[in-house]
Amino acid sequence: MLHRGHESTDGTDGGELSVPMAWLYAEYIADELLRTGDLMPPTSFEFRAGRDALALTVFLSDTDGELSGIRVISQLENWLSLTAYDQPWQDWVRERMAELSDRAAEAGTRPPDLALAENAWRWLEETELLAPDLDAVPGGAAAGGEDDGPKVWTPAWRLGLPLGHLAIHLF
Repeated sequence: MLHRGHESTDGTDGGELSVPMAWLYAEYIADELLRTGDLMPPTSFEFRAGRDALALTVFLSDTDGELSGIRVISQLENWLSLTAYDQPWQDWVRERMAELSDRAAEAGTRPPDLALAENAWRWLEETELLAPDLDAVPGGAAAGGEDDGPKVWTPAWRLGLPLGHLAIHLF
């Protein structure tokens, strides 16, 4: 972790400012994958949901703390499998977050990366977006365009996860 200045972001008086480089890098990777896929406007809530879901996937799958440009390419298949439709992604996120929280508690520190990941996860779980009903019966929509089909309020992660998965495929 990089340290600067004479302040601390975790409330300790160690005289250092902890910079959440792992989370910021994971967020950057997710942002670039989504922008490359050009699936939705970067200012939309859907984009944020996809970016946060992908950033969590990238951050939580980096068990060795070794994110790097070269390693990113080798991780694409892993991220695809983690974000696949038939995988219990949300359970995996909860388990990994609990593991990281437990490790932080044992070490007596609260890494800023973990706090940012927890904020992203909380937003993905608690925010609901109005989206097409992906579970609707095919052909059951009105005769108009896709915007005329049934819509439901859904947790942001349920929309962001498939968008992130598709963005990885398009990369």
